[in-house]
Amino acid sequence: MDIIKIRNEMKNDMKIVEDITRKSFYNIYIPGCIEHYLIHIMREHKDFIKELDFVLELNGKVIGNIMYTKAKLTAETGKEKNILTFGPVSISPAYQRRGYGKMLMEHSFKKAKDMGYDVIVIFGSPVNYISSGFKSCKKYNISIENEKYPSAMLVKELIPNVLEGHKWIYSHSPVMNINVEEAQKYDDTLEPMEKKFLPSQEEFYIMSRSFIE
Repeated sequence: MDIIKIRNEMKNDMKIVEDITRKSFYNIYIPGCIEHYLIHIMREHKDFIKELDFVLELNGKVIGNIMYTKAKLTAETGKEKNILTFGPVSISPAYQRRGYGKMLMEHSFKKAKDMGYDVIVIFGSPVNYISSGFKSCKKYNISIENEKYPSAMLVKELIPNVLEGHKWIYSHSPVMNINVEEAQKYDDTLEPMEKKFLPSQEEFYIMSRSFIE
């Protein structure tokens, strides 16, 4: 029987986690990827939440991770609400589509709620997250600037109805504003991987620029 353990990331996991992330995302959204660079810089940022940085071990081997940062909602009244966002959540390619990513998410949701957080906002493909309780941002009146509702912006309430009665604007942590040139420089220091153009990149391009009316 397989032994599965979810625990906080430790220092000796960091390179393993970055490698998992790189191999999970390479060529999926763009030729190459930037997600491994994001987690490389995220750990030192003030908005990073160490207590919600988890890895999943399968039979003693780290095969996945999830990391969170702080984010913010601002109501039409000016009221601000501290919330969470996660990303990337990564599973080694050989172990994907077996439920391990969902295990990591469910574990982190419980811990986040225990810490007093009640809302998570992410950007991703709805098909990957709806089964974990995420819904369209439009249903919760959460927009980005100019009252636009991105199709890829998804919301999960850890406490039901906590968002009722307001219209909200979402703001992510500055750490998410990745310098693509710096990300490429970092990638160049790692083991070479072939950049390719794949159909998933066009799907991501369309989804990331689509809005709900």
